[in-house]
Amino acid sequence: MAKYLVIVESPAKAKTIKRYLGSNYTVKASMGHVIDLPKSQMGVDVEHDYEPKYITIRGKGPVLKELKTAAKKAQKIYLAADPDREGEAIAWHLAKALGVDESTECRVVFNEITKDAIKDSFKRPRKINYDLVDAQQARRILDRLVGYSMSPLLWKKIKKGLSAGRVQSVAVKMIIDREQEINAFLPEEYWTIKLELDANGEKLEANFYGIDGKKRELHSEEEVNEVLAKLSKSFTVDSVTKKERRRNPALPFTTSSLQQEAARKLNFRAKKTMMIAQQLYEGIELGKEGTVGLITYMRTDSTRTSETANLEAHGFIENAYGKEYIAVEKRKEKKAANSQDAHEAVRPTSTMRDPQLVKSYLSRDQFRLYKLIWERFVASQMAPAVLDTVKVDLVSNDVMFRANGSTVKFAGFMKVYIEDTDDETVTDVKDGLLPALEDGEVLEQEMIEPKQHFTQPPPRYTEARLVRAMEELGIGRPSTYAPTLDTIQKRGYVTLEEKKFLPTELGELVIDMISDYFQEFITVQFTADMEALLDAIEKGDMQWTEVVDPIYKSFEKRLTRAEAEIEKIEIKDEPAGEDCEVCGHAMVIKMGRYGKFMACSNFPECRNTKPIQVEIGVKCPTCGTGEIVERRSKKGRLFYGCSNYPECEFVSWDKPVEEPCPVCSSMMVQKKIKNGVKVECTSCGHHETRIDQEQEEE
Repeated sequence: MAKYLVIVESPAKAKTIKRYLGSNYTVKASMGHVIDLPKSQMGVDVEHDYEPKYITIRGKGPVLKELKTAAKKAQKIYLAADPDREGEAIAWHLAKALGVDESTECRVVFNEITKDAIKDSFKRPRKINYDLVDAQQARRILDRLVGYSMSPLLWKKIKKGLSAGRVQSVAVKMIIDREQEINAFLPEEYWTIKLELDANGEKLEANFYGIDGKKRELHSEEEVNEVLAKLSKSFTVDSVTKKERRRNPALPFTTSSLQQEAARKLNFRAKKTMMIAQQLYEGIELGKEGTVGLITYMRTDSTRTSETANLEAHGFIENAYGKEYIAVEKRKEKKAANSQDAHEAVRPTSTMRDPQLVKSYLSRDQFRLYKLIWERFVASQMAPAVLDTVKVDLVSNDVMFRANGSTVKFAGFMKVYIEDTDDETVTDVKDGLLPALEDGEVLEQEMIEPKQHFTQPPPRYTEARLVRAMEELGIGRPSTYAPTLDTIQKRGYVTLEEKKFLPTELGELVIDMISDYFQEFITVQFTADMEALLDAIEKGDMQWTEVVDPIYKSFEKRLTRAEAEIEKIEIKDEPAGEDCEVCGHAMVIKMGRYGKFMACSNFPECRNTKPIQVEIGVKCPTCGTGEIVERRSKKGRLFYGCSNYPECEFVSWDKPVEEPCPVCSSMMVQKKIKNGVKVECTSCGHHETRIDQEQEEE
């Protein structure tokens, strides 16, 4: 009979850990939290120091019963939930439920699920960290007090089923504020002038820089014409400047940077990234090697990595690329003011598990995410890239144009990985060599092209941009980014259109009301300060009730005023302009999770609904009479179909375009690519790449 009981959070994690511990250990899973505040009531005694009323979560009774049975048979119980606030709270609740002596070293934590890490952690168990527990409890109780107080107000004043959360409301407000910036934006005109010269038989491209050696911007066609009037056909090389530039690799992933880069490179939603990362962390079956955790803990805001991991990476780099590719100087870790350093960065548990070696054991998405994490970490341990840059200034009658070029002298980390940006892949590191030129050389103009542009409004938030903004502003924690983005969409407060967040009318209505009466609670500053207070509890510098009490008392006063002053808001259904084909009553437009739809006004007697058809101006290529319209799948994904459905069953995930293929006259569709779109024939494969003007001008 096993002497020891180990409790973790998931069956996959239990399976992996069991392999390393042997027959003296029984490993069971709690399936996350087993105890929490009740859903049916507030569950917090405000009159008695905010004492929480914890109960067994509905449906978790059999799990808890099984754990209690196993606990009675064990000589000692180890609580091995995740190494964060939530994990500590789970361990504490389990200790209470199973009668574990909390004065003993019953808590085991590990940053990676590998044999050495597991064995080492069980040699050094510790007591439950009540500061961590209190930090989680403060957040949970405060969110419950705010959420369960504000939700009935929203039900009473707007409509049933609404809810509001502390972090989620701030995220929605950020999206609304950005939309207001976009709507208020006034574009400004500006011009560029592109020049092509003959440089001893080679083409040289340069762009207008300024006049009399000073940089100048062009804001009108008149200014452009003044510049053009000054130019002659001949340009003199004023200066040739050569420099060597070093470019450092990106630091290893934090939770935030992993979510951002997976969105850019892999097109993963934040929720999907965290789900797959969890699988890689908890363990993957690798044939004869058994179940192995492939990455370290994925909820972290640290870029620190262990010296052991670094040295292993250096050995791999030397064997694969040569000693000169190993980083000589240790990079300084970037730390945000509110970042914590409890865990390492997200990295592979062993660099020697090259992604190609484990590819056959992974799903396509698991492989792609593991490869991303592995390459980012290996690159972070490599030498900087060395670039040879050349800057050439050319002058004609005191008007200066500038040409820039660069070539890779030493690839360094770029052999393995280059980080993306939010808008386009960073590929500007190799602009190519410029023709060999000397000061005083005279070149002849071949072509000059002025071009008008207009400044663009700030871009809407993508998931990657919003996560980055939340991290920079100190809103939320690594564990909350993905759930927050998921929640605000589920509540119908925002939608995703072409991977960009747009607020819904419902979201604007809710935030308007909250802003009028609870302004302080949905500011970025309050939310960031709240995270700092939770950190102070975690460090043992504050009692959790000292944080909850003043915040709730201030909130309660505002709540009383809001309930007295806010008039009920009538959300009137907008007429759809047509009758229900089922019962004949008028159809109305309603707001749903995925945007607006039509429903019968005779609800609930008639439950007929149908989507609002948004035409894109393209005739159906199948039936020739219908219009191509936007539709949504059951999961909310946008696709395109014929307005004559179900008589015509034409569908396409890609957006059809109006013009036919110039080669075979079949339908063309457009696909988003970096910095533009690719228009492709559905029949013969003919394709064209078109620059996205908005991105180009950003």
